[in-house]
Amino acid sequence: MTHGSPFRPHRVVVLALDGLLPFELGIPHRIFGRPKDAAGRHLYTVVTCSVRPPGPVQTDADFAIHVENGPEALATADTVVIPASYELGPVFEEGVLTDELAAALAHIRPGTRLASICTGVYVLAAARRLDGRPATTHWSDAEHLQRLFPRIRVDADVLFIDDGDVLTSAGVAAGIDLCLHMVRRDHGTAVANEVARHTVVPPHRAGGQAQYIHRPVPDPQLATTTSARAWALERLHEPLQLRDMAEQESMSVRTFTRRFREEVGVSPGQWLTQQRVERARHLLESTDLSVDQVARDAGFGTAQSLRQHLQVALGVTPTAYRRTFRTDSPDPAADRTSGAGGRQSLAVSRG
Repeated sequence: MTHGSPFRPHRVVVLALDGLLPFELGIPHRIFGRPKDAAGRHLYTVVTCSVRPPGPVQTDADFAIHVENGPEALATADTVVIPASYELGPVFEEGVLTDELAAALAHIRPGTRLASICTGVYVLAAARRLDGRPATTHWSDAEHLQRLFPRIRVDADVLFIDDGDVLTSAGVAAGIDLCLHMVRRDHGTAVANEVARHTVVPPHRAGGQAQYIHRPVPDPQLATTTSARAWALERLHEPLQLRDMAEQESMSVRTFTRRFREEVGVSPGQWLTQQRVERARHLLESTDLSVDQVARDAGFGTAQSLRQHLQVALGVTPTAYRRTFRTDSPDPAADRTSGAGGRQSLAVSRG
């Protein structure tokens, strides 16, 4: 939005299909319904619609919900979210849209951002919105999705995938991760973290994190890596070594690495990089520190290293990222260090 233009919240339309999971239907309303700007105005408007005229939509529970908007609401969306459904019929079984669903989706304007939670991805796939693109869904359905839609690059090992204008996620909690990611992409880490804090969920799980962790709840008889992670988070600005983290738990490097991956879903090195990227994003959004200082405080050491990691994670330079989320003038030192290039739009491919 340019200065002087009228304020208009981003409009999220959630498509409620028969057989929907009430928990997943509520995720977009919970996450997008909270963010506000400095003036206290809601940054998003969230509405729910059906493929039919206003009326009841059956859930997978023992109750139905009354939806007050028909499919024409999709024409007003800036983002459309499709939660999971267990009654997709030919969409799930044959990979084709019903006439009713096809007519509803035809209301969506070109350029609208599309997102799915869990099996909602089948709707996007049947609508041919994912051909030649990466996508994910719940790990238990990934093989079936790949067989039904061979032109999609299905990745069953990640929580969500952001492919720019189309985003897909695994099931249940991964839908929260996806919606928080979109808030972070739209308005920065500070706004997303505030939403996460009120929702009492982790502020950030990278999209590339594993869906299924073999030991989600560690055996109480065994040591965990929790203390080492807390220790590392307080020292991100230091040159941390794997053996240093292992020593915090009195483990060998080999045992610590195995236990860490089992508990977190990624290697210690990948996790450290993710945390440092998050730290750098926060500093770029909330401070006037030069890019060199941000790089040092986040643990990347040099501006060049920070640029490389931010390009891989977000596809932008530090200066471009700062411009996206700061309304004041960018730091001149940052421009000299990073250059003025980089995409203004954040298109994160893997979290």
